[in-house]
Amino acid sequence: MTTHRIHHRTTTVRGHEIHYREAGPAGAPVLLLLHGFPTSSHMFRDLMPLLADRYHLVAPDHLGFGRSSAPAATEFAYTFAGLAEITDEFTEQLGLKEYALYLQDYGAPIGLRLALAHPKRVTAIITQNGNAYEDGLGAEAWAPVLALIAERTPATEEPVRALSGPEGIKWQYLHGVTDPTLVSPDAYEHDAALMARPGQPEIQLDLISDYGSNFALYPAFQEYFRTSRVPLLAVWGGHDEIFVPAGALAFQRDLPTAEIHLLPTGHFALETHAGQVAALMDDFLARQV
Repeated sequence: MTTHRIHHRTTTVRGHEIHYREAGPAGAPVLLLLHGFPTSSHMFRDLMPLLADRYHLVAPDHLGFGRSSAPAATEFAYTFAGLAEITDEFTEQLGLKEYALYLQDYGAPIGLRLALAHPKRVTAIITQNGNAYEDGLGAEAWAPVLALIAERTPATEEPVRALSGPEGIKWQYLHGVTDPTLVSPDAYEHDAALMARPGQPEIQLDLISDYGSNFALYPAFQEYFRTSRVPLLAVWGGHDEIFVPAGALAFQRDLPTAEIHLLPTGHFALETHAGQVAALMDDFLARQV
């Protein structure tokens, strides 16, 4: 696969600046890459050049993340529905009439909201530790988050705050990785620096507190899979303890032809397996899109 340059652009949605990475021919099939917590489109820096010879790739930073605007939590209601609305308007501004979705972590409930709203726009789904089933929730990792969702108090906030601190972010990158020396420290230090900006603790607590709204939509997401029969590829870090492998296998309940690949790595599979993920995507998309 030939590598191509990545462009770094911005647009304004509802008065907020949204940063995005873009690569590939304008007329090629579109891949909309939606990142998770606590990162940004930075997570796709190695993947995008590997696919840009055949696809038009667009990777926005969600509002509050990366290089996009981060209005204070008192100025913007940080919910997954709100981020999905911003993303939907972003795609319309860029004229993306149809696209395959790449979903990771937070990108999954955001992208699947787009699929519910515009099912005919979604040509395929690639999910990389992007969950849509209760099966995928790692019990230990999710215990403090579920406590926060049940009741938001200073006591339930405190352990969740640590998730966006330097050590919590580093753990997410390195846990489950067979050879941690393959993960560049630049990745987790980049995220940690952005998460240390003023206002971030409140933004992230609001979003994590709202995660229960995604659980409420799991039945609708699963019904969408059954009725749309959307082609789906799961390329999953099989050692992830946040979204565990059972979450990948669960897709086959509603999409029996879903293709599942469990890779020997953790939550951020692209840090160690970008080449393998790109090859699996290229084969899958060549057959499906």
